[in-house]
Amino acid sequence: MPVYELPSEIAFPDPCEAEPDGLLAVGGDLSPERVLAAYSVGIFPWPHKGWPLLWFSPDPRMVLPLNDLRVSRSLRQTMRKAPYEIRLDTDFAGVIEACGKTRRRGQKGTWITDELAQAYTRLHELGFAHSAEAWQDGKLVGGLYGLSLGGAFFGESMFAHAPDASKIAFVSLVNQLKLWGFHFVDAQVHTDHLERFGAREIPRAEYLVSLQEALAMPTRRGPWSLTDPTAH
Repeated sequence: MPVYELPSEIAFPDPCEAEPDGLLAVGGDLSPERVLAAYSVGIFPWPHKGWPLLWFSPDPRMVLPLNDLRVSRSLRQTMRKAPYEIRLDTDFAGVIEACGKTRRRGQKGTWITDELAQAYTRLHELGFAHSAEAWQDGKLVGGLYGLSLGGAFFGESMFAHAPDASKIAFVSLVNQLKLWGFHFVDAQVHTDHLERFGAREIPRAEYLVSLQEALAMPTRRGPWSLTDPTAH
């Protein structure tokens, strides 16, 4: 199948025309309007060093229906001890910077380019991108960020500089999304880490139907905060 070059106007090809690895299109920019349009039809940007901006729509898609969240007994015990203060949207820039700088096993470099960080920070300022953060002694020690549209949360990246910090931030965020009536967290591609929380791969066609159902909900613009921080 062909890989499409995006025109100057905001338009995307049918996600079902993506390559087997999910690659669908190249080019364009990371303007808020283009990024939001992409997510609303099941497409997301994934920069690769040395290449033009790449856009993907993988099949299958990794999704966590919120009611399927699994939390291990050991993590539940750790959370009861409240080792961290969990916050939402108090240091988005710090979270995305830490995600970009944290070295990961089996990865060389990062896909979180300066351009992408600036784009998502702008989306945060507009109320669409959000962070869940773990703080300890006044220091940011873990968290994650992502994008929200309707009843869908699109998880992008997480980091941890203290034991279980990103896991606790993630579980706290999911519990809050449940309270707000969200449908799912989109994890995009398979990771063992999120599979342990209950995420699973579903066919892209099924994902696109679920996405449109989730987008029927109004988008909850930020900044966000936990309804009851002591309950997470």
